[in-house]
Amino acid sequence: MTDKSYIFLAGASRGVGEQIAFRLTEQNRLVKALLRTETTKADLEAMGIKVAMGDALNVADVEQAMLGDEPIHAVISTIGGLPKDGERADYLGNKNLIDAAVKAGVKKFILVSSIGTGNTANAIPPQALETLRPVLVEKEKAEQHLIESGLTYTIIRPGGLKSEPATGNGILTEDHRVAGTIHRADVAHLVCQCLDSERANNKVLSAIDRNMMYGQPEFEEFNS
Repeated sequence: MTDKSYIFLAGASRGVGEQIAFRLTEQNRLVKALLRTETTKADLEAMGIKVAMGDALNVADVEQAMLGDEPIHAVISTIGGLPKDGERADYLGNKNLIDAAVKAGVKKFILVSSIGTGNTANAIPPQALETLRPVLVEKEKAEQHLIESGLTYTIIRPGGLKSEPATGNGILTEDHRVAGTIHRADVAHLVCQCLDSERANNKVLSAIDRNMMYGQPEFEEFNS
């Protein structure tokens, strides 16, 4: 990675994305963040992050932000959550980011998804699966779009998210039977590890805290 290339971050205003922004700036990375509202703009700029205003659901906004003057080395997306005007960003927003990343010649795309998508559906209790189904369907569509895009990717599926400080016990695994909870700050640490890891290329990984697992299945940790 050259000194002049940026990490493009979507979802930096809150949650895991905000934690990733903190960590990347601590590592002196050049970061460009896509923001839908100006609520956290000043805070991010104070951290040295270049902010592009725009909505991930708007193709033109995304392309303008990603195809600007700054070369984008990698894209990290943590977007999702509450629907805007009946449309969830989990699929459509990520689809726009993925398509723009292809146009921009981005080297790697890291998508933060969720345990419960794809082959991890059976890892969570049936009641939780049913409750989360609408959003998991959208997240799974985004995962598939990324896999089929031709981009080098890493998909990270965290378990239940907590906001407490990092424990340092976050782990990744390719074992789709594993579930549990994890702190957002630990997910951010794992995401940043995968950014420069060739071993993590084109992998779909679950992320949990080794001390907050559901049950005690035997499984193999993934070392990025």
